[in-house]
Amino acid sequence: MRLYLVNPDNPVVSLSKVRWNRLNSYRVWKPLGLLVVAGLTPSEWEVTLIDENLSHPDYGCLPVPDLVGVTAFTSQAPRAYEVAGMYRAMGVPVVMGGIHTTFCREEALQYSDAVVTGEAESVWRQVLKDARNRALQRVYQGGISSMAAIPAARHDLLHGRYHFGSLQTTRGCPLNCSFCSVTVFNGGTFRHRPVADVIAELRLIQEKVILFVDDNLIGTRRDHLAYSKELFRAMISEGLTRPWFCQVTINFADDEELLELASRSGCQGVYIGFESPTVEGLIAVHKMFNIQRGRDFRESIRRIQRHGMCVVGSFIIGIDTDKRGIGESIARAAMDYGIDAANVLILTPLPGTKLYAQMEREGRIRSDDYPRDWKYYTLTYPVADYRNFTWAELVEEVNRFNDRFYSYPQILRRMLLVARNTHGPRKVVAALVANLSYRSNHLLDRRIYASRVQSPNLGDVSAAEPGVRPKSQEPLPSGDVAEG
Repeated sequence: MRLYLVNPDNPVVSLSKVRWNRLNSYRVWKPLGLLVVAGLTPSEWEVTLIDENLSHPDYGCLPVPDLVGVTAFTSQAPRAYEVAGMYRAMGVPVVMGGIHTTFCREEALQYSDAVVTGEAESVWRQVLKDARNRALQRVYQGGISSMAAIPAARHDLLHGRYHFGSLQTTRGCPLNCSFCSVTVFNGGTFRHRPVADVIAELRLIQEKVILFVDDNLIGTRRDHLAYSKELFRAMISEGLTRPWFCQVTINFADDEELLELASRSGCQGVYIGFESPTVEGLIAVHKMFNIQRGRDFRESIRRIQRHGMCVVGSFIIGIDTDKRGIGESIARAAMDYGIDAANVLILTPLPGTKLYAQMEREGRIRSDDYPRDWKYYTLTYPVADYRNFTWAELVEEVNRFNDRFYSYPQILRRMLLVARNTHGPRKVVAALVANLSYRSNHLLDRRIYASRVQSPNLGDVSAAEPGVRPKSQEPLPSGDVAEG
Protein backbone atom coordinates (compact mmCIF):
# COMPACT_ATOMS: atom_id res chain seq x y z
CA MET A 1 0.00 0.00 0.00
CA ARG A 2 1.33 3.42 -0.97
CA LEU A 3 0.68 6.55 1.13
CA TYR A 4 1.54 10.13 0.18
CA LEU A 5 1.62 12.77 2.92
CA VAL A 6 1.58 16.32 1.52
CA ASN A 7 2.49 19.63 3.12
CA PRO A 8 1.03 22.16 0.64
CA ASP A 9 2.61 25.36 -0.54
CA ASN A 10 1.26 28.90 -0.25
CA PRO A 11 2.02 31.18 -3.22
CA VAL A 12 2.03 34.38 -1.15
CA VAL A 13 4.35 33.39 1.74
CA SER A 14 7.83 34.75 1.12
CA LEU A 15 9.33 33.18 4.25
CA SER A 16 8.78 29.61 3.12
CA LYS A 17 10.15 30.13 -0.38
CA VAL A 18 13.63 28.63 -0.18
CA ARG A 19 13.84 28.81 -3.97
CA TRP A 20 13.30 32.59 -3.86
CA ASN A 21 15.73 33.31 -1.05
CA ARG A 22 18.45 30.92 0.08
CA LEU A 23 18.51 32.55 3.51
CA ASN A 24 15.04 31.15 4.08
CA SER A 25 16.53 27.66 4.33
CA TYR A 26 17.60 28.73 7.82
CA ARG A 27 14.07 29.81 8.74
CA VAL A 28 11.93 26.87 7.63
CA TRP A 29 11.62 23.50 9.27
CA LYS A 30 10.24 20.07 8.60
CA PRO A 31 6.46 19.50 8.65
CA LEU A 32 6.78 17.63 11.94
CA GLY A 33 3.08 16.80 12.21
CA LEU A 34 3.26 14.74 9.01
CA LEU A 35 6.47 13.06 10.18
CA VAL A 36 4.67 12.00 13.36
CA VAL A 37 1.77 10.67 11.27
CA ALA A 38 4.35 8.72 9.26
CA GLY A 39 5.68 7.35 12.55
CA LEU A 40 2.17 6.13 13.39
CA THR A 41 1.86 4.33 10.04
CA PRO A 42 2.37 0.51 10.01
CA SER A 43 5.28 -0.86 8.01
CA GLU A 44 3.07 -2.40 5.31
CA TRP A 45 2.47 1.12 4.03
CA GLU A 46 5.13 2.70 1.84
CA VAL A 47 5.23 6.35 2.95
CA THR A 48 6.36 9.29 0.82
CA LEU A 49 6.36 12.79 2.31
CA ILE A 50 6.08 15.75 -0.05
CA ASP A 51 6.89 19.25 1.25
CA GLU A 52 5.97 21.77 -1.41
CA ASN A 53 7.91 24.50 0.42
CA LEU A 54 11.05 22.84 -0.90
CA SER A 55 9.85 22.06 -4.40
CA HIS A 56 6.79 21.10 -6.42
CA PRO A 57 6.92 17.56 -7.76
CA ASP A 58 5.34 16.66 -11.07
CA TYR A 59 2.44 14.82 -9.50
CA GLY A 60 1.40 13.34 -12.83
CA CYS A 61 4.72 11.49 -13.08
CA LEU A 62 4.56 10.00 -9.59
CA PRO A 63 3.21 6.48 -9.01
CA VAL A 64 -0.47 6.58 -8.14
CA PRO A 65 -0.89 6.10 -4.36
CA ASP A 66 -3.57 4.18 -2.51
CA LEU A 67 -4.22 7.05 -0.09
CA VAL A 68 -3.22 10.72 0.22
CA GLY A 69 -3.05 12.62 3.51
CA VAL A 70 -2.92 16.41 3.40
CA THR A 71 -2.35 18.78 6.31
CA ALA A 72 -2.91 22.53 6.32
CA PHE A 73 -2.59 25.65 8.34
CA THR A 74 -5.30 28.11 7.36
CA SER A 75 -3.08 29.91 4.83
CA GLN A 76 -2.32 26.59 3.11
CA ALA A 77 -5.96 25.55 2.75
CA PRO A 78 -6.57 26.70 -0.87
CA ARG A 79 -3.52 24.85 -2.11
CA ALA A 80 -4.41 21.81 0.03
CA TYR A 81 -7.80 21.67 -1.67
CA GLU A 82 -6.16 21.84 -5.11
CA VAL A 83 -3.89 18.89 -4.32
CA ALA A 84 -6.82 16.95 -2.87
CA GLY A 85 -8.91 17.69 -5.95
CA MET A 86 -6.24 16.44 -8.29
CA TYR A 87 -5.96 13.07 -6.54
CA ARG A 88 -9.70 12.64 -6.05
CA ALA A 89 -10.10 13.14 -9.81
CA MET A 90 -7.79 10.13 -10.20
CA GLY A 91 -10.01 8.09 -7.89
CA VAL A 92 -7.52 8.24 -5.01
CA PRO A 93 -9.13 8.82 -1.58
CA VAL A 94 -7.89 11.89 0.30
CA VAL A 95 -7.93 12.45 4.07
CA MET A 96 -7.28 15.92 5.43
CA GLY A 97 -6.19 16.99 8.91
CA GLY A 98 -4.53 19.81 10.84
CA ILE A 99 -5.60 23.01 12.52
CA HIS A 100 -7.61 24.45 9.65
CA THR A 101 -9.48 21.21 9.03
CA THR A 102 -10.37 21.00 12.71
CA PHE A 103 -11.93 24.47 12.81
CA CYS A 104 -13.39 24.47 9.29
CA ARG A 105 -14.52 20.85 9.13
CA GLU A 106 -17.55 21.31 6.90
CA GLU A 107 -15.50 23.28 4.40
CA ALA A 108 -12.76 20.64 4.33
CA LEU A 109 -15.31 17.87 3.83
CA GLN A 110 -16.27 19.48 0.52
CA TYR A 111 -12.76 18.84 -0.80
CA SER A 112 -11.83 15.49 0.79
CA ASP A 113 -13.14 12.00 1.40
CA ALA A 114 -12.44 12.11 5.15
CA VAL A 115 -11.17 14.54 7.76
CA VAL A 116 -9.29 14.05 11.02
CA THR A 117 -9.98 16.67 13.68
CA GLY A 118 -7.67 17.37 16.61
CA GLU A 119 -4.58 15.26 17.25
CA ALA A 120 -4.22 12.13 15.12
CA GLU A 121 -2.56 9.60 17.43
CA SER A 122 -5.79 7.93 18.61
CA VAL A 123 -7.41 7.51 15.19
CA TRP A 124 -4.76 7.25 12.47
CA ARG A 125 -4.49 3.44 12.46
CA GLN A 126 -8.27 3.23 12.13
CA VAL A 127 -8.11 5.63 9.18
CA LEU A 128 -5.58 3.38 7.46
CA LYS A 129 -7.59 0.23 8.23
CA ASP A 130 -10.73 1.79 6.79
CA ALA A 131 -8.85 3.05 3.73
CA ARG A 132 -7.53 -0.45 3.07
CA ASN A 133 -11.08 -1.78 3.29
CA ARG A 134 -12.42 1.09 1.16
CA ALA A 135 -14.69 2.09 4.02
CA LEU A 136 -13.45 5.53 5.04
CA GLN A 137 -15.66 7.37 7.50
CA ARG A 138 -16.30 11.02 6.82
CA VAL A 139 -15.02 12.28 10.18
CA TYR A 140 -12.46 10.91 12.63
CA GLN A 141 -12.38 12.83 15.90
CA GLY A 142 -8.85 12.69 17.23
CA GLY A 143 -9.30 15.02 20.20
CA ILE A 144 -6.44 15.33 22.72
CA SER A 145 -3.88 12.50 22.71
CA SER A 146 -1.86 10.95 25.49
CA MET A 147 1.70 12.27 25.36
CA ALA A 148 2.98 8.73 25.89
CA ALA A 149 1.24 7.73 22.65
CA ILE A 150 3.31 10.10 20.48
CA PRO A 151 5.76 8.02 18.44
CA ALA A 152 9.15 9.14 17.24
CA ALA A 153 8.73 11.09 14.02
CA ARG A 154 10.05 9.61 10.76
CA HIS A 155 12.96 12.05 10.46
CA ASP A 156 14.57 9.80 7.85
CA LEU A 157 11.91 10.68 5.27
CA LEU A 158 13.29 14.20 4.72
CA HIS A 159 16.87 13.81 5.84
CA GLY A 160 19.39 16.19 4.31
CA ARG A 161 16.90 18.74 3.00
CA TYR A 162 16.69 21.15 5.96
CA HIS A 163 19.12 23.11 8.10
CA PHE A 164 17.16 22.24 11.26
CA GLY A 165 16.02 18.98 12.73
CA SER A 166 12.63 19.40 14.42
CA LEU A 167 11.34 17.98 17.70
CA GLN A 168 8.35 18.54 19.99
CA THR A 169 8.37 17.97 23.76
CA THR A 170 5.08 19.57 24.85
CA ARG A 171 1.59 20.28 23.58
CA GLY A 172 -0.96 22.82 24.71
CA CYS A 173 -0.35 26.24 26.18
CA PRO A 174 -1.06 27.60 29.67
CA LEU A 175 -1.83 31.02 28.18
CA ASN A 176 -4.96 31.87 26.22
CA CYS A 177 -4.15 34.78 23.91
CA SER A 178 -7.10 35.99 21.85
CA PHE A 179 -5.27 35.71 18.52
CA CYS A 180 -3.90 32.18 19.02
CA SER A 181 -5.50 28.85 18.09
CA VAL A 182 -3.01 26.65 19.95
CA THR A 183 -5.00 26.48 23.19
CA VAL A 184 -8.21 25.63 21.32
CA PHE A 185 -6.52 22.95 19.20
CA ASN A 186 -4.08 21.36 21.68
CA GLY A 187 -5.86 22.24 24.91
CA GLY A 188 -5.17 24.64 27.76
CA THR A 189 -3.38 21.97 29.79
CA PHE A 190 0.38 22.02 29.31
CA ARG A 191 1.30 18.41 28.51
CA HIS A 192 4.79 16.90 28.47
CA ARG A 193 6.23 13.94 26.62
CA PRO A 194 8.26 11.54 28.78
CA VAL A 195 11.85 12.80 28.89
CA ALA A 196 13.12 9.34 27.90
CA ASP A 197 11.02 9.49 24.69
CA VAL A 198 12.40 12.91 23.80
CA ILE A 199 15.98 11.77 24.36
CA ALA A 200 15.41 8.66 22.26
CA GLU A 201 14.05 10.75 19.39
CA LEU A 202 16.90 13.26 19.66
CA ARG A 203 19.25 10.39 18.86
CA LEU A 204 17.40 9.79 15.59
CA ILE A 205 17.84 13.34 14.28
CA GLN A 206 20.90 13.71 12.08
CA GLU A 207 20.78 17.46 11.45
CA LYS A 208 23.43 19.40 13.34
CA VAL A 209 20.99 22.02 14.67
CA ILE A 210 17.71 21.31 16.47
CA LEU A 211 14.53 23.36 16.53
CA PHE A 212 12.11 22.58 19.35
CA VAL A 213 8.80 23.44 17.72
CA ASP A 214 6.86 23.64 21.01
CA ASP A 215 4.67 26.72 21.18
CA ASN A 216 6.19 27.30 24.62
CA LEU A 217 9.03 24.99 25.60
CA ILE A 218 9.20 25.94 29.29
CA GLY A 219 5.64 26.79 30.37
CA THR A 220 4.82 29.15 33.20
CA ARG A 221 4.60 27.18 36.47
CA ARG A 222 7.28 25.66 38.70
CA ASP A 223 6.38 22.11 37.66
CA HIS A 224 6.64 23.17 34.00
CA LEU A 225 10.12 24.59 34.61
CA ALA A 226 11.10 21.45 36.55
CA TYR A 227 10.33 19.34 33.47
CA SER A 228 12.48 21.59 31.29
CA LYS A 229 15.36 21.33 33.74
CA GLU A 230 15.03 17.54 33.78
CA LEU A 231 15.11 17.49 29.97
CA PHE A 232 18.16 19.77 29.77
CA ARG A 233 20.03 17.71 32.39
CA ALA A 234 19.29 14.55 30.41
CA MET A 235 20.56 16.16 27.22
CA ILE A 236 23.77 17.14 28.99
CA SER A 237 24.32 13.74 30.64
CA GLU A 238 23.64 11.91 27.35
CA GLY A 239 25.96 14.19 25.37
CA LEU A 240 23.12 15.46 23.16
CA THR A 241 24.20 19.07 23.25
CA ARG A 242 23.93 20.11 19.64
CA PRO A 243 22.93 23.76 19.04
CA TRP A 244 19.20 24.27 19.44
CA PHE A 245 16.54 27.00 19.32
CA CYS A 246 13.01 27.24 20.75
CA GLN A 247 10.03 29.43 21.63
CA VAL A 248 9.59 30.49 25.25
CA THR A 249 7.77 33.05 27.36
CA ILE A 250 9.65 35.91 28.99
CA ASN A 251 9.76 34.11 32.38
CA PHE A 252 12.61 32.09 30.86
CA ALA A 253 14.81 34.93 32.13
CA ASP A 254 13.71 34.56 35.77
CA ASP A 255 15.45 31.31 36.72
CA GLU A 256 19.25 31.30 36.69
CA GLU A 257 19.45 27.53 36.99
CA LEU A 258 17.15 27.12 34.01
CA LEU A 259 19.22 29.55 31.95
CA GLU A 260 22.46 27.79 32.86
CA LEU A 261 21.10 24.34 32.03
CA ALA A 262 19.60 25.55 28.74
CA SER A 263 22.92 27.09 27.74
CA ARG A 264 24.94 24.00 28.71
CA SER A 265 22.55 21.75 26.80
CA GLY A 266 23.16 23.72 23.61
CA CYS A 267 20.59 26.53 23.46
CA GLN A 268 21.72 29.19 21.01
CA GLY A 269 18.64 31.40 20.96
CA VAL A 270 15.00 31.80 21.93
CA TYR A 271 11.94 33.31 20.24
CA ILE A 272 9.68 35.34 22.54
CA GLY A 273 6.27 36.84 21.80
CA PHE A 274 6.25 40.41 23.16
CA GLU A 275 3.13 41.20 21.08
CA SER A 276 2.85 44.91 22.01
CA PRO A 277 5.06 47.63 23.51
CA THR A 278 2.03 49.04 25.39
CA VAL A 279 0.11 47.80 28.41
CA GLU A 280 -3.15 48.53 26.62
CA GLY A 281 -2.12 46.37 23.68
CA LEU A 282 -1.19 43.43 25.90
CA ILE A 283 -4.49 43.63 27.72
CA ALA A 284 -6.36 43.77 24.39
CA VAL A 285 -4.84 40.48 23.19
CA HIS A 286 -5.05 38.81 26.63
CA LYS A 287 -1.25 38.61 27.06
CA MET A 288 -1.18 40.09 30.55
CA PHE A 289 1.41 37.48 31.54
CA ASN A 290 4.07 39.71 29.99
CA ILE A 291 3.38 42.57 32.39
CA GLN A 292 3.26 40.67 35.66
CA ARG A 293 5.66 41.66 38.46
CA GLY A 294 6.54 44.99 36.85
CA ARG A 295 9.00 43.31 34.52
CA ASP A 296 12.03 45.14 33.10
CA PHE A 297 12.23 43.68 29.58
CA ARG A 298 15.69 45.05 28.90
CA GLU A 299 17.13 43.43 32.02
CA SER A 300 15.28 40.15 31.35
CA ILE A 301 16.72 39.94 27.85
CA ARG A 302 20.17 40.88 29.09
CA ARG A 303 20.07 37.97 31.59
CA ILE A 304 19.33 35.56 28.73
CA GLN A 305 22.11 37.04 26.61
CA ARG A 306 24.62 36.80 29.46
CA HIS A 307 24.20 33.04 29.21
CA GLY A 308 25.22 33.17 25.55
CA MET A 309 21.75 32.94 24.01
CA CYS A 310 20.27 35.30 21.43
CA VAL A 311 16.71 36.65 21.65
CA VAL A 312 14.32 37.06 18.73
CA GLY A 313 11.17 39.04 19.52
CA SER A 314 7.76 39.05 17.88
CA PHE A 315 5.23 41.90 17.85
CA ILE A 316 1.73 42.42 16.43
CA ILE A 317 0.45 45.49 14.57
CA GLY A 318 -3.23 46.29 14.14
CA ILE A 319 -4.45 45.74 17.71
CA ASP A 320 -7.50 47.88 18.45
CA THR A 321 -5.46 50.02 20.87
CA ASP A 322 -2.72 50.74 18.32
CA LYS A 323 -2.44 54.25 16.89
CA ARG A 324 -0.51 55.76 13.98
CA GLY A 325 3.20 55.58 14.72
CA ILE A 326 3.01 52.08 16.23
CA GLY A 327 5.61 50.77 13.75
CA GLU A 328 8.14 53.32 14.94
CA SER A 329 7.17 52.62 18.58
CA ILE A 330 7.79 48.89 18.16
CA ALA A 331 11.15 49.53 16.50
CA ARG A 332 12.20 51.78 19.38
CA ALA A 333 10.99 49.26 21.95
CA ALA A 334 12.81 46.36 20.26
CA MET A 335 16.03 48.37 20.13
CA ASP A 336 15.60 49.53 23.72
CA TYR A 337 15.00 45.96 24.91
CA GLY A 338 18.20 44.92 23.17
CA ILE A 339 16.57 42.21 21.04
CA ASP A 340 18.92 40.53 18.54
CA ALA A 341 16.26 40.16 15.83
CA ALA A 342 12.54 40.87 15.60
CA ASN A 343 9.52 40.52 13.38
CA VAL A 344 6.18 42.27 13.16
CA LEU A 345 2.99 40.37 12.36
CA ILE A 346 -0.37 41.80 11.35
CA LEU A 347 -3.28 40.99 13.63
CA THR A 348 -5.08 38.13 11.89
CA PRO A 349 -8.39 36.50 12.90
CA LEU A 350 -7.59 32.80 12.54
CA PRO A 351 -10.49 30.33 12.63
CA GLY A 352 -11.10 28.92 16.09
CA THR A 353 -9.71 31.92 17.97
CA LYS A 354 -11.50 34.40 20.20
CA LEU A 355 -10.34 37.12 17.81
CA TYR A 356 -12.02 35.44 14.83
CA ALA A 357 -15.30 35.06 16.74
CA GLN A 358 -15.18 38.72 17.79
CA MET A 359 -14.35 40.12 14.36
CA GLU A 360 -16.90 37.90 12.64
CA ARG A 361 -19.56 39.00 15.12
CA GLU A 362 -18.67 42.64 14.48
CA GLY A 363 -18.63 42.19 10.70
CA ARG A 364 -14.99 43.24 10.44
CA ILE A 365 -13.53 40.41 8.36
CA ARG A 366 -12.99 41.65 4.80
CA SER A 367 -11.06 38.80 3.18
CA ASP A 368 -13.97 36.36 3.37
CA ASP A 369 -14.13 34.87 -0.12
CA TYR A 370 -13.44 31.40 1.25
CA PRO A 371 -11.59 29.24 0.58
CA ARG A 372 -9.74 31.44 -1.93
CA ASP A 373 -8.91 34.19 0.57
CA TRP A 374 -7.49 31.85 3.20
CA LYS A 375 -4.13 32.14 1.48
CA TYR A 376 -3.82 35.66 2.88
CA TYR A 377 -4.19 34.46 6.49
CA THR A 378 -0.42 34.22 6.92
CA LEU A 379 -0.14 36.79 9.76
CA THR A 380 1.60 39.11 7.31
CA TYR A 381 -1.33 40.52 5.29
CA PRO A 382 -4.29 42.71 6.33
CA VAL A 383 -7.53 40.73 6.11
CA ALA A 384 -9.94 42.66 8.37
CA ASP A 385 -11.14 46.13 9.29
CA TYR A 386 -8.66 47.59 11.76
CA ARG A 387 -9.97 50.14 14.20
CA ASN A 388 -7.42 52.89 13.61
CA PHE A 389 -5.90 51.98 10.23
CA THR A 390 -6.75 51.54 6.61
CA TRP A 391 -4.94 48.65 4.98
CA ALA A 392 -2.48 51.03 3.36
CA GLU A 393 -1.79 52.74 6.69
CA LEU A 394 -1.28 49.40 8.42
CA VAL A 395 1.22 48.24 5.79
CA GLU A 396 2.96 51.62 6.09
CA GLU A 397 3.46 50.94 9.82
CA VAL A 398 4.94 47.51 9.06
CA ASN A 399 7.28 49.07 6.53
CA ARG A 400 8.35 51.79 8.98
CA PHE A 401 9.28 49.16 11.55
CA ASN A 402 11.30 47.14 9.07
CA ASP A 403 12.98 50.17 7.49
CA ARG A 404 14.08 51.38 10.92
CA PHE A 405 14.95 48.10 12.63
CA TYR A 406 16.57 46.41 9.63
CA SER A 407 18.61 49.30 8.25
CA TYR A 408 22.19 48.20 7.65
CA PRO A 409 23.57 50.46 10.43
CA GLN A 410 21.16 48.90 12.93
CA ILE A 411 22.03 45.37 11.79
CA LEU A 412 25.74 46.13 12.17
CA ARG A 413 25.13 47.59 15.61
CA ARG A 414 23.25 44.47 16.72
CA MET A 415 25.93 42.12 15.40
CA LEU A 416 28.56 43.94 17.46
CA LEU A 417 26.32 43.59 20.53
CA VAL A 418 25.75 39.89 19.82
CA ALA A 419 29.50 39.38 19.61
CA ARG A 420 29.95 41.16 22.92
CA ASN A 421 27.05 39.52 24.73
CA THR A 422 27.37 35.91 23.60
CA HIS A 423 31.11 35.56 22.91
CA GLY A 424 30.40 33.05 20.18
CA PRO A 425 31.10 33.50 16.44
CA ARG A 426 28.48 30.84 15.61
CA LYS A 427 25.83 32.92 17.36
CA VAL A 428 26.88 36.03 15.47
CA VAL A 429 26.48 34.12 12.20
CA ALA A 430 23.04 32.83 13.28
CA ALA A 431 21.90 36.32 14.27
CA LEU A 432 23.25 37.81 11.03
CA VAL A 433 21.44 35.21 8.92
CA ALA A 434 18.19 35.96 10.79
CA ASN A 435 18.57 39.72 10.32
CA LEU A 436 19.43 39.51 6.62
CA SER A 437 16.62 37.03 6.00
CA TYR A 438 14.07 39.29 7.68
CA ARG A 439 15.36 42.25 5.71
CA SER A 440 15.27 40.52 2.33
CA ASN A 441 11.80 39.06 2.91
CA HIS A 442 10.59 42.50 3.93
CA LEU A 443 11.76 43.91 0.60
CA LEU A 444 9.91 41.14 -1.22
CA ASP A 445 6.78 41.68 0.90
CA ARG A 446 6.77 45.39 0.03
CA ARG A 447 6.22 44.52 -3.62
CA ILE A 448 3.47 42.05 -2.77
CA TYR A 449 1.82 44.56 -0.42
CA ALA A 450 1.73 47.12 -3.21
CA SER A 451 -0.56 44.89 -5.27
CA ARG A 452 -2.60 43.56 -2.37
CA VAL A 453 -3.38 46.90 -0.75
CA GLN A 454 -4.15 48.70 -4.00
CA SER A 455 -6.92 46.20 -4.83
CA PRO A 456 -7.59 44.19 -1.67
CA ASN A 457 -10.73 42.46 -2.86
CA LEU A 458 -9.96 42.06 -6.55
CA GLY A 459 -6.26 41.48 -7.06
CA ASP A 460 -4.59 38.09 -6.93
CA VAL A 461 -1.18 38.48 -5.32
CA SER A 462 0.16 35.27 -6.77
CA ALA A 463 -0.43 36.54 -10.30
CA ALA A 464 0.94 40.00 -9.60
CA GLU A 465 4.29 39.15 -8.05
CA PRO A 466 7.18 38.30 -10.39
CA GLY A 467 8.50 34.86 -9.57
CA VAL A 468 5.18 33.63 -8.20
CA ARG A 469 3.19 31.25 -10.36
CA PRO A 470 -0.34 32.37 -11.26
CA LYS A 471 -2.88 29.85 -9.98
CA SER A 472 -3.57 28.57 -13.49
CA GLN A 473 0.07 27.48 -13.79
CA GLU A 474 0.30 25.62 -10.48
CA PRO A 475 0.53 21.80 -10.60
CA LEU A 476 -2.21 20.22 -9.16
CA PRO A 477 -1.07 17.27 9.19
CA SER A 478 1.06 20.27 14.73
CA GLY A 479 4.16 23.65 14.90
CA ASP A 480 7.00 30.46 14.15
CA VAL A 481 5.05 29.03 15.20
CA ALA A 482 1.74 27.05 15.20
CA GLU A 483 -1.11 29.21 14.09
CA GLY A 484 -0.91 32.23 16.29
